[in-house]
Amino acid sequence: MTVVLLHPLPLDGTAWADVPVEDPVVAPTLYDLGPTVEAWAGAVVDLAGPGPLVVVGASVGASCALEVARLVPGRIDHLVLVGGKAGHRRDPGQHAAVRRVLDDEGLAGAWARIWAPLLSPTAAPDVVARVRGLALAQAPAAVTTGVDAFHARPDATAVARAHAGHLTVVRGEDDPIVGDRPPLAPARVVAGAGHYVPIERPQAMAALVADAVSRGRGGA
Repeated sequence: MTVVLLHPLPLDGTAWADVPVEDPVVAPTLYDLGPTVEAWAGAVVDLAGPGPLVVVGASVGASCALEVARLVPGRIDHLVLVGGKAGHRRDPGQHAAVRRVLDDEGLAGAWARIWAPLLSPTAAPDVVARVRGLALAQAPAAVTTGVDAFHARPDATAVARAHAGHLTVVRGEDDPIVGDRPPLAPARVVAGAGHYVPIERPQAMAALVADAVSRGRGGA
């Protein structure tokens, strides 16, 4: 079994560095894999190699996780969607607004206006600094690719429903973005976390990944 860890915007694969996972892990930086979430998913499948998968995605990573499940449904042992939404209706106005901030204010301005508010207000200063540092380490063009892919992603409600028996929905208790609700799966709420659970609460995230792996191996 391979555990696939898919990061949120505007971070990269190192967002999972503090989440200990015992199984073989693939944690790519998605922007390098193509211009769309669907292209990312195809590349992730290639990177993961053969065999069963536990796919864990945060935010845009959750969208990619669902596209992996669409591509190789028979290989999915468990899906974990962290702060993600299976349902999606494209909103060109919202997409254009985010692009304007990136174009006019740069990555630092976009971080401050769009992504920093997604952290828990109780996040420790070192956690805030780490998330900000990861965000600002990205190439602006890469983040723009991620934003475009996120806003153009397909609706994956049917995919999530098809995997409802092997699906964990996770959200930080302070996450202002409301993710999927039942009947897809009961939400596992992580105390003291906002949108960036893998960095804000890495040990809690590790426990959720371990639980998903256990379920994928025939557990409850």
